[in-house]
Amino acid sequence: MSNYNAPEFSTSLLTPKYWPVWFGFGLLALLVNLFPYSLLYKTGRGLGILGMKFGKKRAHITRRNLELAFPEKTEQEIETLTTENFKNTGLALIETAIAWFWPDWRFRRLIISHDTSQLESLEEQGKGVLLCCVHALNLEITARAFTVVGKPGYGIYRPHNNPAYNFIQHWGRTRTGNQLIDRKDLKGMIRVLRRGNRLWYLPDQDYGRRKSVFVPFFAVKDACTTTGTSILAYTSKSAMVTGSSFRNAQGKYELIVSEDIQPDYPQKDEKAAAAFMNKQMEQVILRAPEQWMWLHKRFKTMEDPSIPMGSRYKQ
Repeated sequence: MSNYNAPEFSTSLLTPKYWPVWFGFGLLALLVNLFPYSLLYKTGRGLGILGMKFGKKRAHITRRNLELAFPEKTEQEIETLTTENFKNTGLALIETAIAWFWPDWRFRRLIISHDTSQLESLEEQGKGVLLCCVHALNLEITARAFTVVGKPGYGIYRPHNNPAYNFIQHWGRTRTGNQLIDRKDLKGMIRVLRRGNRLWYLPDQDYGRRKSVFVPFFAVKDACTTTGTSILAYTSKSAMVTGSSFRNAQGKYELIVSEDIQPDYPQKDEKAAAAFMNKQMEQVILRAPEQWMWLHKRFKTMEDPSIPMGSRYKQ
């Protein structure tokens, strides 16, 4: 079953205006396949330091997010976490290339799979699974990790505006068994779940006021939080688990899947459901907070519509 019209290759993608895209991805694919992971790791984190130096606006957003989320941390702790987060942001470019371009035999060496029997049990029951993940910087690694342990699924996808980039991105994300579904296709997502498939859903960002409620997320008491999770869970009657594959100190990515949280999920109360899911997301993020995507304005939408968006970041 396909829920996304895959971009097709055409000779128009080879015109000169797309050459930089092909060259960039070609070079990246060559480098990650030629060099050992240890060197790729150092290179990626070095890029992150450069990014922090030249991306002062993003560095400010990251610091402010961390200050809002963890008010108990000292200024030095916030600065240390910000620097580490930027190093991991640079590494995310390398991790994406690894996820898209490494062969299975090499990729498997990076993955430590913990107990996935919960997914196997739900699969045997023919139960769809809403697999709630976070915007980890190594998210592409996570998606690929599920395929190498034999648990592919459907990812929610926003096509890239550049056709060549979009073609390569789609190929990279689907070539090992995952499929994609357009982020606007809610009915398609529900069908995926009702037919017993796995659907990745990321409810941890600020998606704007529409179809959202304001509930606690870390120390922010009124974080704009999507109600899409409860809509999907209620209409599909699917199971719900959380998943992650954060990198450990040895450079291995630990794939962790939770037990089914659906029995405890307050589906009929949107605010309670969103608050519950935020708590689940917090638990996942706290496994490796330096590897989460703090550089976006997570707390930009204010509950009071008269307060301008992004006011928290003016400080």
